[in-house]
Amino acid sequence: MSRIVLAFSCFWRILLGKQLPLDAARLLPAGATPEPKVETKVVEKVVTQVVEREVKPKISVAQHHRDGALALLALLQREGRLVDFLRESLESFSDADIGAAARDVHRGCGKVLAQHLNLEPVMPGEEEAKVSVPKGFDPAEVRLIGEAKGEPPFKGTLRHHGWRVTESKLPALADGVDRTVLAPAEVELSA
Repeated sequence: MSRIVLAFSCFWRILLGKQLPLDAARLLPAGATPEPKVETKVVEKVVTQVVEREVKPKISVAQHHRDGALALLALLQREGRLVDFLRESLESFSDADIGAAARDVHRGCGKVLAQHLNLEPVMPGEEEAKVSVPKGFDPAEVRLIGEAKGEPPFKGTLRHHGWRVTESKLPALADGVDRTVLAPAEVELSA
């Protein structure tokens, strides 16, 4: 038996709490005895955990964010039929019909936001109010419209207060679920 094969055999036998092969026991120094057996179930559990960790693919942060966005869109579709509404051509509908449909979409999507996200304005205050943008402002939080001259603070009119999520209560993403399916096809069976 080659030494490499013997080494691997010994490694796995020790790890699984089994006796060393006779070829390996002969190579031990005189008077040396193999370590006592490790509890087999404990070792098997550790080996299983290590194998699962190595087999399970790592999900990147970007992939996790993408999956979360698709999960939120699926919730908006399920409760408010948002995708159906946005994909529908509205040219042939009257304003009253569009308004009635928008009311249902608004109700369902508002329910999703209320259940899953706590929101607050980025910049408090009423729209059209005069505001000051301080020095050191975060461009991810405040978008300046128009030409910024000089150094902050900038004075202007609040056109939209923006939104910030303070708490997200989205359901956990299950492994193996195809997040690209926002809503399954529905087939009503005939009798």
